[in-house]
Amino acid sequence: MKWQVTFWREQNSWTVSGKGWTAGVTLGPSPPDSSFSTSTGSLPYGEDLEKKLVFTWEVKANDRAYNNQFKEKAFLCWQRKKYKGNIINTAKYNFFSFLPLNLYEQFHRMSNAYFLLVIILQAVFTEISTMPWFTLLVPLVCLFIIRATRDLVDDIGRHISDRIVNNRPCQMLVGKSFLCKKWKELCVGDLVRLHEDNIVPADVLLLSSTEPSSLCYVETADIDGETNLKYRQALIVTHHELTNIGDMASFQGKVVCEEPNSRMHHFTGRLELEGKEYALDSGNILLRGCKIRNTDTCYGMVIYAGFDTKIMRNCGKVQLKRTKIDYLMNRLVILIFVFLVLISMALTLGFWNKVAEFKTKHYYVPDKHRYSITSESLLMFLSFLILLSVMMPMAMFIIAEFIYLGNSIFIDWDVEMYYEPQDIPAKARSTSLNVQLGQVEYIFSDKTGTLTQNIMTFKKCCINGIVYSPDEEEAPSKENPYLWNRFADGKLLFQNSSLLNIVRSNEDSMVQEFWRLLAICHTVMVGEKDNQLLYQAASPDEEALVTAARNFGYVFLARTQNSITVMELGEERVYEVLAMMDFNSIRKRMSVLVRNPEGSIYLYTKGADSVLFERLHKKGIHKKEQIMKAATEEALTSFAEQTLRTLCLAYRKMDEDTYEEWRQRHQEANILLQNRAEALHQVYEEIEQNLQLLGVTAIEDKLQDGVLETIHSLKQGNIKMWVLTGDKQETAVNIGFACQLLSGDMHILQEEEIIQILEAYQETNSNLPQIKMAAMIVSGELLVSDQMMKSKTGLVLQNKDSTPENPEVWRERAFVELASRCQAVICCRVTPKQKALIVALVKKYQNVVTLAIGDGANDVNMIKTADIGVGLAGQEGMQAVQNSDYMLAQFRFLRRLLLVHGRWSYMRVCKFLRYFIYKTLAIMMVQIWFALYNGFTAQPLYGGWFLALFNLLYTTLPVLYIGLFEQDVSDEQSLELPELYIAGQKDKLFNYWVFFQAMVHGIATSLVNFFMTLWISHDIIEPLSDFQSFSSVMSLSGVLSVTMEVIIIIRYWTVLTVLAIFFSLCFYTVITWTSQSLFLFKISPQNFPLLYADRNILSHPAILLVVLLNVSLNTLPVLAFRVIYQALKQPLPKEEEEVPSEEIILPPRARRSSYAFSHQEGYASLITQGTILRSSPGVHIQSNTMTSDEERSMSFE
Repeated sequence: MKWQVTFWREQNSWTVSGKGWTAGVTLGPSPPDSSFSTSTGSLPYGEDLEKKLVFTWEVKANDRAYNNQFKEKAFLCWQRKKYKGNIINTAKYNFFSFLPLNLYEQFHRMSNAYFLLVIILQAVFTEISTMPWFTLLVPLVCLFIIRATRDLVDDIGRHISDRIVNNRPCQMLVGKSFLCKKWKELCVGDLVRLHEDNIVPADVLLLSSTEPSSLCYVETADIDGETNLKYRQALIVTHHELTNIGDMASFQGKVVCEEPNSRMHHFTGRLELEGKEYALDSGNILLRGCKIRNTDTCYGMVIYAGFDTKIMRNCGKVQLKRTKIDYLMNRLVILIFVFLVLISMALTLGFWNKVAEFKTKHYYVPDKHRYSITSESLLMFLSFLILLSVMMPMAMFIIAEFIYLGNSIFIDWDVEMYYEPQDIPAKARSTSLNVQLGQVEYIFSDKTGTLTQNIMTFKKCCINGIVYSPDEEEAPSKENPYLWNRFADGKLLFQNSSLLNIVRSNEDSMVQEFWRLLAICHTVMVGEKDNQLLYQAASPDEEALVTAARNFGYVFLARTQNSITVMELGEERVYEVLAMMDFNSIRKRMSVLVRNPEGSIYLYTKGADSVLFERLHKKGIHKKEQIMKAATEEALTSFAEQTLRTLCLAYRKMDEDTYEEWRQRHQEANILLQNRAEALHQVYEEIEQNLQLLGVTAIEDKLQDGVLETIHSLKQGNIKMWVLTGDKQETAVNIGFACQLLSGDMHILQEEEIIQILEAYQETNSNLPQIKMAAMIVSGELLVSDQMMKSKTGLVLQNKDSTPENPEVWRERAFVELASRCQAVICCRVTPKQKALIVALVKKYQNVVTLAIGDGANDVNMIKTADIGVGLAGQEGMQAVQNSDYMLAQFRFLRRLLLVHGRWSYMRVCKFLRYFIYKTLAIMMVQIWFALYNGFTAQPLYGGWFLALFNLLYTTLPVLYIGLFEQDVSDEQSLELPELYIAGQKDKLFNYWVFFQAMVHGIATSLVNFFMTLWISHDIIEPLSDFQSFSSVMSLSGVLSVTMEVIIIIRYWTVLTVLAIFFSLCFYTVITWTSQSLFLFKISPQNFPLLYADRNILSHPAILLVVLLNVSLNTLPVLAFRVIYQALKQPLPKEEEEVPSEEIILPPRARRSSYAFSHQEGYASLITQGTILRSSPGVHIQSNTMTSDEERSMSFE
């Protein structure tokens, strides 16, 4: 196979691409938490390329004047400061932009532009207007105010959030002392002091800390979702030179680095100090949003501030979110307007013909018209436009806003979504997206804190082939079984009395070695707080294992550079550490070589079953060992099926000669200048052989309550769920199994297989294969590569439709199509910006409604990008909630939010729109039929008050009831039958066909009411011979016909239903009789011309029969048709997906080890070098203390 490789440069990085793959290379020292590789191997850094790089970001410490001299072009010749301040503003509006920007967004709705056009016509042509112009302007202004108030309230929440963040306190160096300042006062180059549990206010270069070697431990849960501690380290030069405040104040170092970018785990630069240059990488940087952990005090220099920080570069902007029904209504408004224009033109042609015919036949009548026939026809055309404009009623949009608001309040009031432990109710922060909740097809979820509780518990273990599970608690335990152990951690829930008895008897050597391994083979650091041991681990899994060993009597007490101290059942033993071989994602195991107090040498190893079982000794295996291995494998499979995170333990005893030979090779490999890592890996391979299996541990990463049931129901509702996490692949896959997104019979597509499938698709130019029982696992490195996201080349391919398409666009489309055919998709190691890009790709190519849910700042961009954003009020702060459309306390409440509130809202709004369109046409189409009989003039048939109040009072309450309270099934049935949700995904309840049906139904009702009344009135009924009586009959028939329709379509009958219908008819009766009274007629005959019209016609029984006939003809046939249609309607077979031309049936995935292996080396190198270890109290040297009494002292070892 031939590969074509292309290089291109972007800022300070180089991207290498080939057919089907890409890789990015950032020049400079390799960050400790990053790796760059392709499927064929690692890409080396190029020294020649590094020399050519020119960094353009220069920041000098303690020198604002120097930093402020840098400018950048803003607009034309206007320049602004290059370095932004640390103040942030995530809101959409400010005081000056709110009105113009909000109006601009309001007029994105075609209905508003339509109403404005009608108002202008009414104001300009007052003599032809049926109603004063202000009668339409006032409701339009009210509509604008309602929507603007809603947007303003949402944006005020963002301003409050920004103000809280900007006013957070921090300690900044001013002169020669650290003073308490606000975040917003920080600038690049400023020096800050941070203490434990402080949040880093900007992207800061770590200068020194009170930890050994100026280490600093940080938690990055708000950035990448990982809760394990990471370490950052200051440069040696700043660690030694900046030992007091005076040194800090005189520090004049200059950082020259890359421009601000969104790459969270990448940083390249240098520190220029006293004529020397020191390389910087991401291991020296504290990112904004990190939390300082287990570090008393640290000092740093601000490099990027405000929107230049990496987390803010990943946050995205507030987007205007519109629903599918909004877009559909925009198109329907255009269709209705075109329909009205065509009807008005047709009626105008009729008027032209009538006027010409009249003048021809009655030439003797003097011409007193002020205008020509053309001018009069034009005025008549505008008259018809104004008269028929109510076919798109403004009341529909005003009532819709109240319906949206009401359904949002119901979400807030739902006690089923109230989380009592934290006193957090559900909250609809946006009122305009409720209908969209009933149409979601894709859910993009974070993992940590969203699906999981992020609590690791020691659940089970298998020792020497025997499985030990927690004791079944038939009755509450009265006595703590670990009281005999003064070091026991009371938080450990695992209790097994039989195993505890075996341990305390101290007779089973396999059990002894099992717990001894857990107490020795790790990189956990130990401290003391409140006379209790406090463990500091690189991952929560490590801490859970060491804590379990601690409770069973094997207590890790202390470590030095070359030793580790363990209390074994009350006996303190010190082991000499000869070598430590740490975890990483390639080795998937960790080993420790120790010499025990008796002088024997042991190798303790723990790791994945896939790498450990092949390193077990195979010669001379006894039958007992075979049985033990088979039982362990069976236990491992059982644990994996229970989605527990498994880890295999093994050990080996070594003789002195073998160790000496290996030590020589290890020392030679350790001093190599080139290929050191490969040489050490080979040396490790040599010693990690011929191991004896001890057993397996099983750790549970606890899911939140109800996650399984929620995901199961959502899948039944045809909702696809993707997990997007910044965590490691092993952890993400394990949670996928725990959530039942993945199953044992699924084949997991890795990146190599994905690329192969896409390459085959591209070469054959055929349909993508249907992959059965497959799931897709991809990493952020693949997703951010240029073959997936960016367009860099100018090449154009011919796709199967012979249409030129950019290759990057083709790859994006192919990737989304392939992912959509998988049963589950998990994206791991993705940055916040990559999460948003994935959501944007699915929206772009699948044209579906997307929902994103998360609980941390790393989810904000994804939440903003999705059609609906749901924020969880979780452990990672409130950033996600403040940028979300809906707030929930737990993931499980998403089930009720979508399947109940979302489906109800969609059903209610659709039924509301269909009925409103029907009743409007049923009333207003009569105007067109009337024009055929009045000489094609725009004379209104109805009285002005009827036109004004028909949609406002006479038929409003039943419509409002439908929009707020209608239910086709109860909430319990909605949860039991998630399949009902599919109707919203397929737009079944409101679409062009439903709109056409409503139009036909409304036109039919108008035809019956008008022509039946007209035909019967011809020489049959005398009272109908005048215009006013005819108008009154038409009004009464129309109101009763649409009322009968609403009675038929309402399914959920309550007292409110009866009251709504009763009061609507009462409003019509009272207002009609009042407006036709003699009293109002005397006051204003022009405004109240229909004196006693209804009273006169209702006194004749024949008129009542006409009204009854109209209502019956409008109701009974429709009712009969619906009953017959439902009786004949057969259940539709389930739609099968289109079968492609080719299918790929992939084998299921083999046994898995789901332990969270690190992508980087842990603390082992720091331990063996002594970097991480504190000196003993007698050796500890304290440097000069700070001068201010208000400040803490800082000591350095």
